[in-house]
Amino acid sequence: MSIRQSLLALLAEGDRYGYQLRQEFEARTGGTWPLNIGQVYTTLARLQRDDLVREAGRQEDGSVVYTLTRTGRLEVDQWWRTPVDRGTPGRDEVAIKIALAVTAPGVDVAAVVQQQRTETLKALREYTRMQARIPDPPGDADLAWLLVLDSLVFAAEAEARWLDHVEQRLLHRAGNGVHTLPDHPQRKGLLR
Repeated sequence: MSIRQSLLALLAEGDRYGYQLRQEFEARTGGTWPLNIGQVYTTLARLQRDDLVREAGRQEDGSVVYTLTRTGRLEVDQWWRTPVDRGTPGRDEVAIKIALAVTAPGVDVAAVVQQQRTETLKALREYTRMQARIPDPPGDADLAWLLVLDSLVFAAEAEARWLDHVEQRLLHRAGNGVHTLPDHPQRKGLLR
């Protein structure tokens, strides 16, 4: 997730100070990805250094109000037109944990998978409950939150399906008497 681009997009709607940017980001994403205020101000300092934002003034309490520069506005426009690059997948903690469990001696991989499935389904139920509380039809802020929830639901459903798949692979491997992962040349550098 690009905090940099998100802050620029919010500033494209109007001048704001750091705390307002944090609040607006969290409101629009339902607090799913909370921002540390220090991260906001560090990012704003970099944006200012890169001539994408500048100081527009100060509040009575001394808070700096930021505005986009022309270059910053062009970057936001470019961001909206450019799809998110999926060439380098983000780290998936569950996949990493399962991969390490499969290769670690003495780990009950089936138990690891079952515990994760339980947690994933619990999260899925909670996301579904949250969706049910959103008014129909949703306003703009509710629609933004609903779309984030939809993404979380789809990701949890996919993770649950993947965990089922992992379990099937483990059963298939056990049925073939295989106890170690074969060395696959294709696996080396698969996602580089």
